[in-house]
Amino acid sequence: MALRTSTTERQRRLGAELRKLREQAGCSVTEGGHFIGMGRTHLGHVEAGRTAIPSDKLRALCHAYGCTREPLIEALVAMSEESGKGWWAEYRRVLSQPVLDLAELEAAAGGLYSYESLFIPGILQTPDYTRSIFRSSRTERPNDDLERAVQFRMDRQRVLAQERPPTLHAVVHEAALHVRFGGVAVMRRQLLHLIRMAELPGITVQVLPFTAEGLSAFSTPFLLVESHNSTMETVLVESPAASLYVHESDAVLKYRSRFDRLRAAALPAVDPGVSASTHETRDSLALIQHLLYSLQEA
Repeated sequence: MALRTSTTERQRRLGAELRKLREQAGCSVTEGGHFIGMGRTHLGHVEAGRTAIPSDKLRALCHAYGCTREPLIEALVAMSEESGKGWWAEYRRVLSQPVLDLAELEAAAGGLYSYESLFIPGILQTPDYTRSIFRSSRTERPNDDLERAVQFRMDRQRVLAQERPPTLHAVVHEAALHVRFGGVAVMRRQLLHLIRMAELPGITVQVLPFTAEGLSAFSTPFLLVESHNSTMETVLVESPAASLYVHESDAVLKYRSRFDRLRAAALPAVDPGVSASTHETRDSLALIQHLLYSLQEA
């Protein structure tokens, strides 16, 4: 039994879900392995994401645990059968595994819910804006590596142009529209790009203004991802130190509730099809257009 030298978020998530089902059934690892003719150590490696499990054994194990949620079982089977060899595989020698995990997670997504406080969401960025962010970081990297990192972020945007793209709902704090990465020209192109992306079906962009009440001005940014027909939910919380993937149901519920509060407090969504001058109240499009005007005058 060959063990993986490194594991992906998908592999760890599959193992964690099987462990949760086993614990809910009140079974030990030994008992779980007995159900499918697998030793205790082998099943332990499966639950840790260090080795694969055949689809027939996975289904049998779920049924032995008393799981009757067929959509969940099929989602777990799909996760186990995914190869992980998507377009992001070519970046394995350049970028860290948590970054690659994000691309794989987005590729399987049905819905993306993003909150950003100081940046435009990566999936909605222009190359120059992304490049400026990377250059402003304290991390020194060769120019070739920087350009590969920029290209990776642009490649992530493929998911929005595929045949069945995920829906995207982005709430962006007003502060992110003021922070100038790359100067006036770069910011103008970025804000115009944000409006154009909001024209695509399934993409919703809202701005959380400085005047929003009842919310911390700079709440921790996060991305909530629905996948496998909404049977799986994962939250990515990024910090300068590490990327944290959260999938415990109670924690995910808190982030979903947080996102609901953020979008309720945000301005009405960008709607390029409606003139801002016809709106009786301020909305996201009017605010972005105001900032574009101020950049033109700068």
